[in-house]
Amino acid sequence: MKKLSITVILFFALTLLTANYASAQTTSELQLGLSRDFGYGGFGNDIQGLFSVKIKNPPQNLSRVEYYIDSALLGEVTQSPFSLQFNTDSYPLGNHTLSAIGYTTDGTELRSNNIQANFVPASAGSGMIVKVVVPIVGLVVLMMVLALVLPTLLNRGKGKISALPLGTPRNYGIGGGAICPKCGRPFPLRLWFLNLGFKKIDRCPYCGKWSFVSPRSLPELRAAEAAELANAQPGVMVPEESEADKLKKEMEDSRYQNM
Repeated sequence: MKKLSITVILFFALTLLTANYASAQTTSELQLGLSRDFGYGGFGNDIQGLFSVKIKNPPQNLSRVEYYIDSALLGEVTQSPFSLQFNTDSYPLGNHTLSAIGYTTDGTELRSNNIQANFVPASAGSGMIVKVVVPIVGLVVLMMVLALVLPTLLNRGKGKISALPLGTPRNYGIGGGAICPKCGRPFPLRLWFLNLGFKKIDRCPYCGKWSFVSPRSLPELRAAEAAELANAQPGVMVPEESEADKLKKEMEDSRYQNM
């Protein structure tokens, strides 16, 4: 008798578990989504303006959907794609819970996940735009100022190079030196000009021509210094740049530095 009672209890327990499992298998949760149509969707869950709630990948037998804000009915949709638009300005500011309940053609009730949203005033969206845009504009202005001022600061004393007598030894600095392919004179390389692998784009301070140049060894640079004196014609002076030419070349420098 005792064995029979235990068997009956186990039978009913197994039947109950099977029924619950079958019920869980037949009930699927709806996937609720929120999209912005026009307005502000900021960091976190702050929203303002026109938004739409929609069921993602609805089951084929879904017949209607009820949407809720907190416990209040937002609206009912009976046709695919089961999307409903609302304006956050029509509701009190603060945190709200968006949810949905769907019904299939056979009467099964399906519940969705909850979406937490914080309804904010329109001024919050404008303030966030200012916080994002102003630093970007400031950075652009700073880059433009540096592009104009930095070349002038770094080129101080560069005019003295073009006035050096032929054959004068030069200090090429950490950037090294190159030999102009146009006039054959050696000059210090600028560190901030565009570097294309083994070659750089730079302007010769003597002839003013832009060229692709490669860093040269110090013995090669010294040999080029001696060669410019040996190749010069007697009595021919290297012309010094006028102030107008210097200003024009500085403007060209700044244009290439923005590359």
